[in-house]
Amino acid sequence: MSTDAAVMLRRNFKHTLRNPITVFNAIFMPIIMMVMFVYVFGDAFNVGGGDYIDYATPGMIMLAISYGLSATAVSVSSDMTKGIINRFKVMDVSRGAVLTGHVVSTMVRVTVAVAAVIGVAFLFGFSPEASFTQWLAAAGVLLLVIFAVSWLTVALGLAAKTVESAGMATVPLIMLPFFSSAIVPADKMGPGIREFAHYQPFTSIIESVRGFLLGAPNTGQTLAAIAWSLAIAVLGYAWARAKFGKRA
Repeated sequence: MSTDAAVMLRRNFKHTLRNPITVFNAIFMPIIMMVMFVYVFGDAFNVGGGDYIDYATPGMIMLAISYGLSATAVSVSSDMTKGIINRFKVMDVSRGAVLTGHVVSTMVRVTVAVAAVIGVAFLFGFSPEASFTQWLAAAGVLLLVIFAVSWLTVALGLAAKTVESAGMATVPLIMLPFFSSAIVPADKMGPGIREFAHYQPFTSIIESVRGFLLGAPNTGQTLAAIAWSLAIAVLGYAWARAKFGKRA
């Protein structure tokens, strides 16, 4: 990482620590959702045997990823609307470092949230059967996903006209896990929603991670998860660079 990118990363971390709502949305909200689904609704869901916490944990990980994105879009939009980019130009800060700083800080923040959710899952009785290699594979898929959605979120922040609209732009990403196999199997859903859940990207990602953590890797879902993640990453990166080039 370049010196400019490191400076931008440190700046973004300071902004995060000064904004308790950001920390709450990124880390504590997914944990609250886990408590609600496991202890309030868990017994009502039929997931084909086994403890619900084992089924739900990969979905809660996906929720942790999506809940941490709105802060990035808002932060990027704020940079673009408050004139800070012009100051960076005067300071001769690398243009790419601004975007890289946002992406890396998002990845670190979301990774911490994912680790917190997994830790709480173990407290709730999560008992994965994954080998060390399978844990590494699950972590690799998750890091690729986090990288991809980080770039997409930066692009959404750059495309937004106002800070408020930037926050709203991430709502579909936050809601998408609820229309996947995160909480219940897609086969249990009604017509229309069931087909959507089967073929949307987050289901493949969740099922890939679920397969690794339960010791039963699903090669097809993993290949789909990687393909979706790479497509999202390329789209997000290209869109972000194009928007930044026009506005900065």
